[in-house]
Amino acid sequence: MNSLIRCPWCLKDDIYMAYHDNVWGHAEHDDRKLFAKLILDGAQAGLSWYTILIRTEGYAKAFDDWNAEKIARYGKKDIERLMNDIGIIRNRQKVESAIKNAQAYLRIMEGGKGSFDRFIWKHVDHKPIVNKWTSLAQVPASTPVSDALSKDLKKAGFSFVGTTIVYAYMQAIGMVDDHLVSCWRRKG
Repeated sequence: MNSLIRCPWCLKDDIYMAYHDNVWGHAEHDDRKLFAKLILDGAQAGLSWYTILIRTEGYAKAFDDWNAEKIARYGKKDIERLMNDIGIIRNRQKVESAIKNAQAYLRIMEGGKGSFDRFIWKHVDHKPIVNKWTSLAQVPASTPVSDALSKDLKKAGFSFVGTTIVYAYMQAIGMVDDHLVSCWRRKG
């Protein structure tokens, strides 16, 4: 595994390399996983992705294995429970955002718009954008597509979905393939 040429951002350790090799940039279409990843990317705001990555199991446990119906009903007791959970980032705004985002997610799922997958992926005509970057310096922090998706998510009631967070989300769920051309995971 370590002898492969990878994007330089993931070389910190085996956890990061496994994430790069098995998750990042792979097209995800499962609604629940898309919801979970959006919450995790929002939790990352102001932090490194690694900080969240090493807590993904803690987040899943704390947030009822990403059951949006349960999360949407969280009240004050649940917020306090989460604020005392050492397995997650204990930031009240981010915890409350997860609840708000679960409610917004359920409105999309129940509102005749189809699925969260279709809501997200329509921004790229349901096929990944494959970039041809040769260095990390070329990879943007946001794009017009992430601007548009961010705007749609905010309009739907989501928070912690600024364009930079959304672009990182798009990379993670494979809407954008930003693996460098030299990377073994590159698709095209």
